[in-house]
Amino acid sequence: MAIAKAERLMNLALCLLGTRRPLSKRELRESIEAYLEAGSDDSFNRMFERDKDDLRELGLVIETVENLDGEVGYLARRDSNRLPPVTLDAEEAAALGLAAKVWQQARLAGAASGALQKLRAAGLLEDIDPYEAHGALEPRIPVHEAAFEPLMLACRDRRPVAFDYRKATAAHPEPRHVEPWALECWRGHWYLAGWDRDRGAERVFRLSRITGRVRTRSGRFTVEVPDVVTVRETVASWAGETADRSALIRLRTDAGYPLRARAASVRELGDGWDELEIPYGHGLDAWLVEFGPDVVVLEPAELRADVVDRLRAVAKG
Repeated sequence: MAIAKAERLMNLALCLLGTRRPLSKRELRESIEAYLEAGSDDSFNRMFERDKDDLRELGLVIETVENLDGEVGYLARRDSNRLPPVTLDAEEAAALGLAAKVWQQARLAGAASGALQKLRAAGLLEDIDPYEAHGALEPRIPVHEAAFEPLMLACRDRRPVAFDYRKATAAHPEPRHVEPWALECWRGHWYLAGWDRDRGAERVFRLSRITGRVRTRSGRFTVEVPDVVTVRETVASWAGETADRSALIRLRTDAGYPLRARAASVRELGDGWDELEIPYGHGLDAWLVEFGPDVVVLEPAELRADVVDRLRAVAKG
């Protein structure tokens, strides 16, 4: 089935590229064997429309032209489907190869490899090897969450989604209905920014807290997608990255490495505990709750109270 469709698409593309005048559906049907074998006009029309959409998605520019008699024809002009020569210097080629290498452990690995092969065929310098095992840079973007691929497609196609989401302070997930805007990786975790229809506000969701399957929904977005979606800035504010104050916490030895990486100072207390001074801003209490019994807030008092309240809410379920 896949081979037959590929052959049919290739024949349609060759017909559209080879003609000097627009070809009608009737003429295309008479020229392509697979269309002649279609059982009825309705079957042919459905097949042709799918094939035309597939070719356009692959990048072929197909024009629709109406003649003086009102008959609609199709063609793909060669000048509209001819790419300019690819001219890359060594730095540009290395940057593109490095970008492709980033996705080798993700679901986009196949697309990245295919794009790189096309670049090589179009003139990418052969002596630039982005897959060199001993390269100085070994970038990786891990994508382990099952929600990544459906959310990526939903962001691309502007389709609303629904999923169950468990907040850091909640024992059970809650349903969310979201208009997805953008995905971004920050410090090893993937986040989705979008419009939360239930709350009527912009929200950012961590993909690792999405439970179950992401379901797409019909209909259009109700809110305009902003030109700039600040995922990292929002998450950074949650983690206190934009803070102008400090908090003092106790942290178990050999635990909480993200906290240690951001600490202004670390002092050993003994008995398996260290004392850390960390930036304090909005959302720090929610982040500290994730470390459970490995963290004890010493000061300020309001942060300690917020963390205790969140822990009690989780314990109550």
